Amino acid sequence: VQLQALGGGLVQAGDSLRVSCAASGLTVSRYNMGWFRQAPGKEREFVAAISRSGGSTYYTASVKGRFTISRDNSKNMVYLQMGSLKPEDTAVYYCAASAGILSTISTIDAYVYWGQGTQVTVSS
Repeated sequence: VQLQALGGGLVQAGDSLRVSCAASGLTVSRYNMGWFRQAPGKEREFVAAISRSGGSTYYTASVKGRFTISRDNSKNMVYLQMGSLKPEDTAVYYCAASAGILSTISTIDAYVYWGQGTQVTVSS
């Protein structure tokens, strides 16, 4: 099983960026999918998640209205479109797959597969 996060980079505050997660060795339609991030010196935190069908999405308060999570089950892909980026969004972004129920979708422990992460740096 491999989850490969792609598309990170260096952007300026206010810019937009899309990161993608390419899955191999698993069928993403069977999993709730999430994005987490970890800034230097901080714990990994929940950012966004999407249910198996894509019908439900969840966001942490700090990104609500700026980020959009989506998925394309036919391509085994998950996306995180980030807008109005702020310096505090700087972190390594990880995609992850959860076989759990929706009530646990924002919980790190619910995720069984993790990607290697992609760096997103937002300059002021």
